[in-house]
Amino acid sequence: GAAQAQAPAPWPTKPVRVVVGFAPGGSTDVMARILSQSLAESLGQSVVIDNKPGASGNIAAAEVVRAAPDGHTFLIAPTSVETANPSLFKSNILPSRDLAPVGGVGKTQMYLVAKPQIEAKDARELVALAKARPGKLSYASSGAGTPPHLACELFKLSTGTFITHIPYRGAAPALQDVMAGQTDFVCDPGIAFPHIRTGKVKLLGVVSAKRSPFFPDVPTVGEQGFKDADLDIWFGMWAPKGTPADVIARMNRELAKALALPATKTRYADLGAEPAPLETADFKALLASEGARLSTLIKEQKIIVD
Repeated sequence: GAAQAQAPAPWPTKPVRVVVGFAPGGSTDVMARILSQSLAESLGQSVVIDNKPGASGNIAAAEVVRAAPDGHTFLIAPTSVETANPSLFKSNILPSRDLAPVGGVGKTQMYLVAKPQIEAKDARELVALAKARPGKLSYASSGAGTPPHLACELFKLSTGTFITHIPYRGAAPALQDVMAGQTDFVCDPGIAFPHIRTGKVKLLGVVSAKRSPFFPDVPTVGEQGFKDADLDIWFGMWAPKGTPADVIARMNRELAKALALPATKTRYADLGAEPAPLETADFKALLASEGARLSTLIKEQKIIVD
């Protein structure tokens, strides 16, 4: 009868594929793997991680755009795939148009981490150094257009400094060269924790609107007098455009359950990350505000990706 017609179709009916735009072992991949175990239990189907690295997550996003919108393919990526990439890359996909946001999965803060020999103990002194020697200081990044690069450019913009950018292929080699004193500092996405604790690098501030739960005594760059120099790396889940609303709503609820588990919080902490469940509407609002801010920054700072 009519009541039966209203009932949503059973879902999932087969294994669920989660496409990740980065290699195994990175933050995005590890978060996806932590969540896939809980999701498989709550959904009653296996959840398969499919790594498609390249073009800062665009290759994975394109794969999900092409997938059937039947609730069996999802993307887990940093929000930059939607908020920064369209301003940085020529691509025929536009995530804001071609994908459906599901919810938040996590966030990491970024840390102003300097070489051990630097003559600065905080962000204020770093800015004074940079102003005394325009262009002579350099910062490392995990690659042109990546969130650590954008965070350091926001820092330059908000402090009125001219500092040379040296891009690397990933956060680990960037940090390595800061530790070796080859470059002066990096906006580190949370991989420097052990080296901060042993004094191999100096932590000068947190590039976030609030202090880090991992270093509660270290002031943010905002607290040190530099407004709008904060950028967090948010991670989320998307589905192909046209995926049924009830499937998206259920997946959002299952994500929230998985993110609330104490074991999830502990395993995220090993990545320097925090679980960040976001309702679909709140995730959409975050994407819109971050997208507006980053597209402006990319234009103002003339950031290009080779």
